[in-house]
Amino acid sequence: EVQLVESGGGLVQPGGSLRLSCAASGFTFGSYDMSWVRQAPGKGPEWVSTINSGGGRTYYAESVKGRFTISRDNAKNTLYLQMNSLKPEDTAVYYCATGRGRVEKGDYWGQGTQVTVSS
Repeated sequence: EVQLVESGGGLVQPGGSLRLSCAASGFTFGSYDMSWVRQAPGKGPEWVSTINSGGGRTYYAESVKGRFTISRDNAKNTLYLQMNSLKPEDTAVYYCATGRGRVEKGDYWGQGTQVTVSS
């Protein structure tokens, strides 16, 4: 079955950095666009970033542009999100997802990893 397992979350101070990883299995990873989606406490899901299947094109939400970098290693079936200059408003559960993370289109999400930005 399709499996997406996020890791790398944790507690970080404002201005700090974290690198999230997503280990994928159960599908042809290199054939799929991949995304990161986040959900803050009490809020709805927010799309963060998308990378195309080959890794040559990336897209970011305005709220993270210039601070976050999405990347992938298709040989390792792994998706990454490098997060720099973190802000308290980045606090959320971060999910790895296939495609653009659209459940209505049949995209898969992982279980998520908690990121907390606080001093």
